[in-house]
Amino acid sequence: MTSSERWTRATADRYDAEEAELSSAAVLGPTLAFLTELAGDGRALEFAIGTGRVGVPLRERGVPVVGIELSEHMAAVLRRKIDEHTLPVAIGDMATTVVPGRFTLVYLVYNTITNLLTQDEQVECFRNAARHLAPGGRFVIELGVPPLRFLPPGQVAVPFDVSERHLGFDTFDLVEQILVSHHFTRDGDDGSYRRDNSRHRYAWPAELDLMARIAGLELERRVADWDGTRFDQDSAKHISVWRKPAHPE
Repeated sequence: MTSSERWTRATADRYDAEEAELSSAAVLGPTLAFLTELAGDGRALEFAIGTGRVGVPLRERGVPVVGIELSEHMAAVLRRKIDEHTLPVAIGDMATTVVPGRFTLVYLVYNTITNLLTQDEQVECFRNAARHLAPGGRFVIELGVPPLRFLPPGQVAVPFDVSERHLGFDTFDLVEQILVSHHFTRDGDDGSYRRDNSRHRYAWPAELDLMARIAGLELERRVADWDGTRFDQDSAKHISVWRKPAHPE
């Protein structure tokens, strides 16, 4: 078992509604196109598949998908959408759980590698991806760039959403590279709010590249979004693609 925090039944049941914007055609379309191209004629493995926001429509596009998911509650929500035969899901952590076969694509979206709270576990996640990849296969991660440029001396919090029904901000432990995401969400019209928080270990692109090298993977490309925008110093996130050499040295 890794140090990842588990999703509860309550958070799993409301996940799709709270993240509905991420499932829109405008947001999801480029993601699916990007992953479909990389999968080619092979199979795809999604680490931390969750409720199937990406995996289910990717399967509907004709890509055979297998998932690994730590939370049984999240997997139960996915199972309401698609059967086990069509999209198998193994319950376990993404750093050590092994499923049968080889894949042309392993992918991990929406900052989920940060659910692994130690550097060693994140390294093992890369090794696990490499373990599942066929020669020439790719490992893809979507991850935000830590917004530390917004932290003046003495400040440890950065807001990421201030809206009528939600206030979200991250607090940072700069020594341990741990951020805590805090959410205050309005539950009804009586003015009451629900408070949630989750811990994450942030990592820089260069740190991920070193993890990839440890796992025997090579950086193929890095872009700022699923549309392929050039990654630069002002990019808020990155989509990184590492390749398993077709002929290991």
